[in-house]
Amino acid sequence: MTNEYYNFDDQDNFNLEAAKLTLNHDPDPIGAHADIIFGRTNTFLHCSSCDQTLNYIEQAYISVKPPKAKGFELDGGQFTTSAGQEVVETMNNWSYSHGLLFSYAIPYYHFGIRTSMPLSKVWTAGVQVVNGWNNVTASNGGVTVGITSSLVKPKYTWNANYYTGPENGGLPPQYAGTQKGYRNLFDTTLLLTPNAKFNAYINYDYGQNRIPAYPEQEYNGEGYTTVTIKSMDPHWQGIATSAREQVTANAAIVFRYEYFYDNQGFATGTNYSGDYYYQTTYNKLNIEECTATYEYKWVAGLLVRVEYRIDWSNKKLFNYGNDVNYGSGTPTKDAQNTATVGLIAFFGPKR
Repeated sequence: MTNEYYNFDDQDNFNLEAAKLTLNHDPDPIGAHADIIFGRTNTFLHCSSCDQTLNYIEQAYISVKPPKAKGFELDGGQFTTSAGQEVVETMNNWSYSHGLLFSYAIPYYHFGIRTSMPLSKVWTAGVQVVNGWNNVTASNGGVTVGITSSLVKPKYTWNANYYTGPENGGLPPQYAGTQKGYRNLFDTTLLLTPNAKFNAYINYDYGQNRIPAYPEQEYNGEGYTTVTIKSMDPHWQGIATSAREQVTANAAIVFRYEYFYDNQGFATGTNYSGDYYYQTTYNKLNIEECTATYEYKWVAGLLVRVEYRIDWSNKKLFNYGNDVNYGSGTPTKDAQNTATVGLIAFFGPKR
């Protein structure tokens, strides 16, 4: 069975979320980085129709950091997105399961170039030019541009990211390679670090995919006629907040709450029926989740996380347990409760 609206650890049985090998050489002035990953994570990172040779690559890029460029760095290749608070690697997140914003509001990775430049002792900014969302090659008719900003203070960190480009989402295949269908994403996170034992964050995302009106051939029983598919403006937004308390030297507790709104079911894929671009029915969707996590560090590099999570929605999205309709493709419940025990192991140089 499957835990609905989970990514990476969605199977409710003993399962390998990810095994990862990292190779890294810091730029001095040239470096390289590669993350090779195996497990359930690949199902979500790479679509089934993508080039299968990419399915074990999370990141692979070359870095250049000129010694006299005052900290400027340029990376070229495939790299994970700058948007969001959570990342692909579970060990670097506070909770074991990935949240709704990570799963539906933002991309996983990009292919292209990115830059970063310290503008002051506390502020770093950058520009990215990439081939859209979650792909290496694309026929979008143009590139996606990202602007990143990170302000790091002793008691807080504020990150902001903006991506815009012709992603062509919602358009039929014959419109690939055009400048239509712009997608915009604004992402910001405020991370609070008041002391060594307590941390908290607030993450907000707003996304929009413009779908202009376009002509389409439709069969009317006697022949084909040209009809105009009306323009649409699907958008989504969400907020996540989480707090982490280090209760002992080896134990920590985490609480996370998220709210996600998808006005036409575009981001979550809940509005599709028949041809994927006939999005004519509005499907205002609200999803919320609350997660409690207990973490215990046995030894250096070995973590155990025990987690309880509740997901609920304004629509019947969940289909699990012993429902007679399970597997029929018709969700029957508006809430889902899950319990998870996760083991995380890290082997490598001491940090």
